[in-house]
Amino acid sequence: MREFVRYVLIPATVGGLVGFAVMLVMHFDTTSSKPGYATAVKRAAPSVVNISTSKLVAPPICQLPRFRDWCSRFSTDGSRRMNNSLGSGVIVSEDGYILTNNHVIAGADEILVGFSNGQVTTATLVGSDPETDLAVIRVQASGLTPIRVGSSDEVEVGDVALAIGNPFGIGQAVSSGIISAKGRAGVSPSPYDDFIQTDAAINPGNSGGALIDAEGNLIGINTMIVSRSGGSEGIGFAIPVRLAMSILNEIVQNGRVTRGWLGVILANAPPAGAGVGLEILKVVRDSPADAAGLRVGDYILAINERPAVNSLVVTRQIAHAEPGSDLELDVMRRGQQLSLTAESGVRP
Repeated sequence: MREFVRYVLIPATVGGLVGFAVMLVMHFDTTSSKPGYATAVKRAAPSVVNISTSKLVAPPICQLPRFRDWCSRFSTDGSRRMNNSLGSGVIVSEDGYILTNNHVIAGADEILVGFSNGQVTTATLVGSDPETDLAVIRVQASGLTPIRVGSSDEVEVGDVALAIGNPFGIGQAVSSGIISAKGRAGVSPSPYDDFIQTDAAINPGNSGGALIDAEGNLIGINTMIVSRSGGSEGIGFAIPVRLAMSILNEIVQNGRVTRGWLGVILANAPPAGAGVGLEILKVVRDSPADAAGLRVGDYILAINERPAVNSLVVTRQIAHAEPGSDLELDVMRRGQQLSLTAESGVRP
């Protein structure tokens, strides 16, 4: 009898209790929750703002060379018209700093920020970086909700992505999709492209808004789309939050972004028989490269022991170099390898 209780009855009872508990959990889980990302949106949406800008622009005729002098002598502010634009921004600190796109606020005479609670206030420009299309503005307001910053390095292709912004100026809206690709380059004129690609709908007015993950953490700043129609076609790009926050910190601390500079134009053409190396097409006069003795026709094989794989990688490496720091260059000149040292300058 004892063996029956020990080996049959007790295990059966425990198993039944465990099964009943699992059924209860599944029942309450299905009845108390629902699919979707409402929690993530509620967490992030109060940190996303609408931005409207205005600036006075001269009539189109005044932009023609033959009429510029006439316009400057005889026109008054009354003859100019107001040009408005719309965009979005993301609150990143309780003391009023907001990240947005440079193209949203470029040249603005007035910047208005609208919050999710209906409050509207003016903002001042702290600084901008056209190279990455980022800008930092600041508002004097209390009770701000900064967004939770996630990790753009840890997101993977296929992860859920939600875009929050002000499409076409109709008010805050959310669209969903996935991470389509990471590290996208060559989609803008900037040499510092490093975009997250998403198929979450991004339209005019979404620029400067938030790209968040399924938990409501900021992973990118929505910035541009590739489109033949002018609207979303499922190819949108966001600046990774890692890059955006580094630009923010530098602008807040220094008022501008400072990048290293060598002063060469490079071609993705390795020397014969070599797997890596970039040919120097031009050396800027009086540049760090000129001072280091680099010449047109030389091949840069490595910088600070990092192989020169392509011009994009090398351009970023030089940009990240602290001005005044040494750049150790492995160079090939007419079949012979040289070691040169250049002092990084400040990119004009």
